[in-house]
Amino acid sequence: MKTRLLTLILILLLALPHTALAGEPQIELTRSQKGVRTSTDVLLVAMPVATLGIAIGKKDWKGIGIGVAEAAGTMAVTYGLKYAIHKRRPDGSDNHSFPSAHSSLVFTDASFVMRRYGWKFGVPAYALAGYVAWGRVYGKKHDTWDVLAGAAIGSAIGLLCTKPFMKNAQIAPAAMTDPQTGQFISIGIGGTVNF
Repeated sequence: MKTRLLTLILILLLALPHTALAGEPQIELTRSQKGVRTSTDVLLVAMPVATLGIAIGKKDWKGIGIGVAEAAGTMAVTYGLKYAIHKRRPDGSDNHSFPSAHSSLVFTDASFVMRRYGWKFGVPAYALAGYVAWGRVYGKKHDTWDVLAGAAIGSAIGLLCTKPFMKNAQIAPAAMTDPQTGQFISIGIGGTVNF
Protein backbone atom coordinates (compact mmCIF):
# COMPACT_ATOMS: atom_id res chain seq x y z
CA MET A 1 0.00 0.00 0.00
CA LYS A 2 2.72 2.48 0.98
CA THR A 3 4.71 1.62 -2.14
CA ARG A 4 1.71 2.27 -4.38
CA LEU A 5 0.97 5.57 -2.68
CA LEU A 6 4.59 6.68 -3.00
CA THR A 7 4.58 5.64 -6.66
CA LEU A 8 1.46 7.75 -7.30
CA ILE A 9 3.03 10.77 -5.61
CA LEU A 10 6.24 10.29 -7.63
CA ILE A 11 4.28 10.15 -10.88
CA LEU A 12 2.46 13.35 -9.99
CA LEU A 13 5.68 15.10 -9.09
CA LEU A 14 7.28 14.01 -12.36
CA ALA A 15 4.39 15.58 -14.24
CA LEU A 16 4.84 18.96 -12.55
CA PRO A 17 8.39 19.84 -13.68
CA HIS A 18 7.27 19.44 -17.28
CA THR A 19 5.01 22.47 -16.92
CA ALA A 20 7.24 24.41 -14.56
CA LEU A 21 10.45 23.95 -16.58
CA ALA A 22 8.99 24.04 -20.08
CA GLY A 23 10.45 27.50 -20.57
CA GLU A 24 9.01 30.94 -20.92
CA PRO A 25 6.46 31.40 -23.67
CA GLN A 26 7.64 33.07 -26.83
CA ILE A 27 4.35 34.99 -27.09
CA GLU A 28 2.78 37.39 -24.63
CA LEU A 29 -0.13 35.96 -22.63
CA THR A 30 -2.98 37.89 -21.08
CA ARG A 31 -3.56 37.79 -17.34
CA SER A 32 -6.59 35.59 -17.98
CA GLN A 33 -4.56 33.10 -20.04
CA LYS A 34 -1.90 32.93 -17.32
CA GLY A 35 -4.55 32.34 -14.65
CA VAL A 36 -6.25 29.59 -16.62
CA ARG A 37 -2.89 27.96 -17.34
CA THR A 38 -2.08 27.98 -13.62
CA SER A 39 -5.49 26.52 -12.76
CA THR A 40 -4.90 23.62 -15.15
CA ASP A 41 -1.58 22.91 -13.40
CA VAL A 42 -3.38 22.92 -10.03
CA LEU A 43 -6.09 20.54 -11.29
CA LEU A 44 -3.43 18.19 -12.67
CA VAL A 45 -2.49 17.51 -9.04
CA ALA A 46 -5.81 18.15 -7.29
CA MET A 47 -7.84 15.62 -9.31
CA PRO A 48 -5.65 12.57 -8.50
CA VAL A 49 -5.39 13.70 -4.87
CA ALA A 50 -9.20 13.88 -4.66
CA THR A 51 -9.44 10.45 -6.31
CA LEU A 52 -6.99 9.09 -3.76
CA GLY A 53 -9.18 10.57 -1.02
CA ILE A 54 -12.26 8.83 -2.46
CA ALA A 55 -10.39 5.52 -2.67
CA ILE A 56 -9.11 5.79 0.90
CA GLY A 57 -12.59 6.76 2.11
CA LYS A 58 -14.02 3.67 0.45
CA LYS A 59 -11.07 1.51 1.61
CA ASP A 60 -10.46 0.63 -2.03
CA TRP A 61 -6.81 -0.43 -1.79
CA LYS A 62 -7.01 -2.42 -5.01
CA GLY A 63 -8.36 0.67 -6.79
CA ILE A 64 -5.36 2.71 -5.67
CA GLY A 65 -3.08 0.15 -7.31
CA ILE A 66 -5.13 0.20 -10.50
CA GLY A 67 -5.06 4.01 -10.55
CA VAL A 68 -1.29 4.13 -10.10
CA ALA A 69 -0.77 1.60 -12.89
CA GLU A 70 -3.08 3.54 -15.21
CA ALA A 71 -1.32 6.84 -14.46
CA ALA A 72 2.06 5.23 -15.19
CA GLY A 73 0.78 3.72 -18.44
CA THR A 74 -0.72 7.04 -19.49
CA MET A 75 2.54 8.84 -18.79
CA ALA A 76 4.53 6.26 -20.77
CA VAL A 77 2.26 6.49 -23.82
CA THR A 78 1.93 10.28 -23.70
CA TYR A 79 5.60 11.07 -23.22
CA GLY A 80 6.62 8.42 -25.73
CA LEU A 81 4.50 10.20 -28.33
CA LYS A 82 5.69 13.67 -27.25
CA TYR A 83 9.33 12.75 -27.77
CA ALA A 84 8.66 10.82 -30.98
CA ILE A 85 6.57 13.51 -32.69
CA HIS A 86 8.29 16.80 -31.66
CA LYS A 87 5.34 19.11 -32.39
CA ARG A 88 5.94 22.79 -31.53
CA ARG A 89 3.72 24.32 -28.85
CA PRO A 90 1.50 27.28 -29.81
CA ASP A 91 3.42 29.51 -27.37
CA GLY A 92 6.74 28.41 -28.91
CA SER A 93 8.20 27.22 -25.59
CA ASP A 94 9.26 23.73 -26.76
CA ASN A 95 8.60 20.87 -29.20
CA HIS A 96 6.54 18.61 -26.95
CA SER A 97 2.99 19.70 -27.68
CA PHE A 98 1.42 16.48 -28.99
CA PRO A 99 -0.36 14.94 -27.14
CA SER A 100 -1.35 17.00 -24.10
CA ALA A 101 -0.08 15.30 -20.95
CA HIS A 102 -2.42 17.36 -18.78
CA SER A 103 -5.41 16.18 -20.82
CA SER A 104 -4.32 12.55 -20.92
CA LEU A 105 -3.74 12.37 -17.16
CA VAL A 106 -6.95 14.13 -16.09
CA PHE A 107 -9.05 12.11 -18.53
CA THR A 108 -7.45 8.91 -17.23
CA ASP A 109 -8.40 10.05 -13.74
CA ALA A 110 -11.96 11.00 -14.75
CA SER A 111 -12.48 7.70 -16.58
CA PHE A 112 -11.09 5.76 -13.62
CA VAL A 113 -13.38 7.60 -11.19
CA MET A 114 -16.46 7.15 -13.35
CA ARG A 115 -15.84 3.47 -14.05
CA ARG A 116 -14.73 2.60 -10.51
CA TYR A 117 -17.14 4.68 -8.41
CA GLY A 118 -19.98 5.63 -10.76
CA TRP A 119 -21.42 8.74 -12.34
CA LYS A 120 -21.92 10.52 -9.00
CA PHE A 121 -18.17 11.09 -8.91
CA GLY A 122 -17.54 10.69 -12.64
CA VAL A 123 -19.61 13.63 -13.94
CA PRO A 124 -17.74 16.26 -11.87
CA ALA A 125 -14.42 14.59 -12.77
CA TYR A 126 -15.23 14.73 -16.50
CA ALA A 127 -16.32 18.37 -16.15
CA LEU A 128 -12.98 19.25 -14.56
CA ALA A 129 -11.09 17.25 -17.19
CA GLY A 130 -12.97 19.12 -19.92
CA TYR A 131 -12.00 22.41 -18.30
CA VAL A 132 -8.34 21.37 -18.20
CA ALA A 133 -8.42 20.44 -21.90
CA TRP A 134 -10.08 23.75 -22.80
CA GLY A 135 -7.64 25.63 -20.54
CA ARG A 136 -4.59 24.14 -22.22
CA VAL A 137 -5.81 25.46 -25.58
CA TYR A 138 -6.85 28.84 -24.13
CA GLY A 139 -3.51 29.16 -22.34
CA LYS A 140 -1.65 28.56 -25.65
CA LYS A 141 0.14 25.41 -24.45
CA HIS A 142 -1.70 23.18 -26.95
CA ASP A 143 -3.98 23.26 -29.94
CA THR A 144 -7.26 21.37 -30.19
CA TRP A 145 -5.72 18.23 -31.72
CA ASP A 146 -3.22 17.97 -28.85
CA VAL A 147 -5.91 17.96 -26.17
CA LEU A 148 -8.25 15.70 -28.16
CA ALA A 149 -5.46 13.15 -28.55
CA GLY A 150 -4.62 13.43 -24.84
CA ALA A 151 -8.28 13.03 -23.88
CA ALA A 152 -8.61 9.98 -26.16
CA ILE A 153 -5.49 8.32 -24.73
CA GLY A 154 -6.51 9.00 -21.14
CA SER A 155 -10.13 7.96 -21.60
CA ALA A 156 -9.16 4.76 -23.39
CA ILE A 157 -6.70 3.72 -20.69
CA GLY A 158 -9.09 4.65 -17.88
CA LEU A 159 -12.12 2.95 -19.36
CA LEU A 160 -10.39 -0.19 -20.62
CA CYS A 161 -8.24 -0.89 -17.58
CA THR A 162 -10.54 -0.02 -14.68
CA LYS A 163 -12.76 -2.63 -13.07
CA PRO A 164 -15.82 -1.38 -11.17
CA PHE A 165 -15.45 -1.22 -7.40
CA MET A 166 -18.82 -2.87 -6.79
CA LYS A 167 -18.73 -6.57 -7.66
CA ASN A 168 -21.09 -9.49 -7.43
CA ALA A 169 -24.26 -7.42 -7.31
CA GLN A 170 -27.21 -9.76 -7.00
CA ILE A 171 -30.46 -7.94 -7.62
CA ALA A 172 -33.79 -9.71 -7.90
CA PRO A 173 -37.49 -8.96 -7.49
CA ALA A 174 -38.63 -9.12 -3.88
CA ALA A 175 -42.06 -9.15 -2.25
CA MET A 176 -42.50 -7.13 0.91
CA THR A 177 -44.82 -8.30 3.66
CA ASP A 178 -45.89 -6.76 6.93
CA PRO A 179 -43.79 -8.49 9.63
CA GLN A 180 -46.65 -8.48 12.16
CA THR A 181 -49.53 -9.71 10.00
CA GLY A 182 -47.65 -11.44 7.18
CA GLN A 183 -49.85 -9.65 4.64
CA PHE A 184 -48.47 -8.67 1.24
CA ILE A 185 -47.49 -4.95 1.01
CA SER A 186 -45.67 -4.40 -2.31
CA ILE A 187 -43.25 -5.75 -4.87
CA GLY A 188 -39.85 -4.13 -5.22
CA ILE A 189 -36.24 -4.88 -5.97
CA GLY A 190 -34.01 -6.42 -3.35
CA GLY A 191 -30.72 -8.16 -3.14
CA THR A 192 -27.19 -7.97 -1.83
CA VAL A 193 -24.12 -6.16 -2.98
CA ASN A 194 -20.66 -7.44 -2.10
CA PHE A 195 -17.71 -5.02 -2.10
